[in-house]
Amino acid sequence: MLVLMIKPGKAPCRMELGHSLAEMQKAVGGSIQILYSFEDPVALVCNEEGKLLGLPANRALRDERGAVYDIVCGTFFLCGAPPDSDTLAGLTEEQISRYEQHFARPELFLNIGRRIICLPDQ
Repeated sequence: MLVLMIKPGKAPCRMELGHSLAEMQKAVGGSIQILYSFEDPVALVCNEEGKLLGLPANRALRDERGAVYDIVCGTFFLCGAPPDSDTLAGLTEEQISRYEQHFARPELFLNIGRRIICLPDQ
């Protein structure tokens, strides 16, 4: 399936990935967690223990107002999540284009006091 792979500090890249659990786990470096963070039928697949393992902060997830509500740590990928199916699928060209732009710039995360500040990486 065609996915968009997003590694910390890197621009997103297209990649063919198999449908097996083992391939998905290898891609994210451990047990997978599937998040449905978008209005589109798109799934974000990340390492379930990314924060606990101290994997590098990768990208912020924002609500409709642009406020950060979570930070994904470690490598993750985006794939299709058809609403009428219980299996993941490849992304469409339209979805690839949209999310390449959405996650185009790596981000820097600064821990200041009790706040985490998220800035685009220059």
